[in-house]
Amino acid sequence: MIKADTIVIGGGLMGLSTALHLALRGYKAIVLERHSPARHASGVNAGGLRQLNRHMAEIPLTVAASEIWKNISALVDSDCDVVLSGQVKVAETEAELQSLQARVDELNASGFHHERIIDQHKLYELVPRLVSGCVGALYSPEDGFARPFHAATAFRHKAVELGVQIITDVDVTGVDQGDSGWSVATAQGVFSASNIVNCAGAWANQVAEWFGEPVPLTPGAPMLMVTERLPHFLDPVVGAVGHKLSFKQMPNGTVIIGGAHMARLDLEREHADIDFTALKTSAKTVTQLFPHMGSARIVRAWAGIEAFMPDNIPVISASSRARGVFHAFGFSAHGFQLSPVVGRIMSELIIDGKTAMPIEPFDIRRFQEQERNTSVG
Repeated sequence: MIKADTIVIGGGLMGLSTALHLALRGYKAIVLERHSPARHASGVNAGGLRQLNRHMAEIPLTVAASEIWKNISALVDSDCDVVLSGQVKVAETEAELQSLQARVDELNASGFHHERIIDQHKLYELVPRLVSGCVGALYSPEDGFARPFHAATAFRHKAVELGVQIITDVDVTGVDQGDSGWSVATAQGVFSASNIVNCAGAWANQVAEWFGEPVPLTPGAPMLMVTERLPHFLDPVVGAVGHKLSFKQMPNGTVIIGGAHMARLDLEREHADIDFTALKTSAKTVTQLFPHMGSARIVRAWAGIEAFMPDNIPVISASSRARGVFHAFGFSAHGFQLSPVVGRIMSELIIDGKTAMPIEPFDIRRFQEQERNTSVG
């Protein structure tokens, strides 16, 4: 039996960040990963470092995470290819711009000022190849992007350097609680620890069920595509109020295009088939907003398996029913930027029993309360 202070189930960025932060405070962590670290969502997402247009509950976390990403080398000894060139959300009509202004007003009333409205002139100064006629945008100048697999690799290397043991190709089959803590059963043997952290991504509901607290998690496979290298024309990441779009030009000239369109997912086989009809919709959106992209060639498309929650915010909390068990999953395709601060929060919950970050909206109990309310109704 291999022992540790904490066993982290899942070797994506959330699991790696949690183990790294535990190690920084002298706690021994073992990460159990069923395949290879960052194989699914963590290694193949769009890499957005986005405070822009986050759910209000996530704002304190995303602002704290933004500060970490600005000097990510201090945490993982790598810049993770971070580019902080800003993000904009384009308004094509005055009504859309008014909705963005309402967003800014709500943020400012809560004491946050990282997003602001920019007028038409400033928008075209930032995004000169945008189709004419757009009226303004929501702008977060300190946002940007990084390279997900490079970031996951840096987190993994730093965690290992600090003493974290990462065991790959190990399938967790069950857990059991004894007098001395938790035992985690796998085909490769039994691991034991005082604490377990569920960072199992699209499979996290299966783990949560072991502790008697299932959640309505839905797996999905968001698609991305990348173009050939093009001459430089864009610095900020671009989204739009009226379209599903994430659009960025990388330093090498390629353009990465996302839009929350889903591949056809077979979760049992861990396989996703690209839906080219949906990609066509995404490509049409791009050419509507950037007409010069009509002649650009798509060279590759892919999808990563994500965990989506019905309210589109994650579970970040201690278990409601099992002592020494913690959850960090369900980031609904926008967890990449949050990963360093989530790892820190999880280490604080485990070691200190509390965190100063306002994580109440992410408590797993919210789904149990919904279930009780539904039953009563």
